[in-house]
Amino acid sequence: MKSEMIITFAGGKKVNAEFGDFDIATDQAPYAGGEGSAPEPFTLFLASIGTCAGIFVYTFCQKRDIPTEGIRLVQTHYYREEGKGIGKIEIAIELPPDFPEKYKDAVVNAANLCAVKRHIMEPPEFVVKAVTR
Repeated sequence: MKSEMIITFAGGKKVNAEFGDFDIATDQAPYAGGEGSAPEPFTLFLASIGTCAGIFVYTFCQKRDIPTEGIRLVQTHYYREEGKGIGKIEIAIELPPDFPEKYKDAVVNAANLCAVKRHIMEPPEFVVKAVTR
């Protein structure tokens, strides 16, 4: 089984992905020669981590009839000491005062089920090749 995502160039530093019924636009920041008209690919990568954890937190609460108002996730990126890349990603699940105490550890466990995080922890094989069509 496989799925395909089609990557195309949209002018300037814009590179877009088509996946199913979705078009995902990216651009580079002006300092990198882009227009800043869309998130950079690495920003989407980071957002995929937080939003994936978020849907697991949301689903956990929904299944237990726990209101999600006042819950938010704050994702912090710590850069490597040598200055290149991210060395640590921290996700703080901010809960309202009335969040049930007995579920605090469980909601963290739910966030840790994120498929994006699991793929980072156990990365897939990458194959990049050039083909003539």
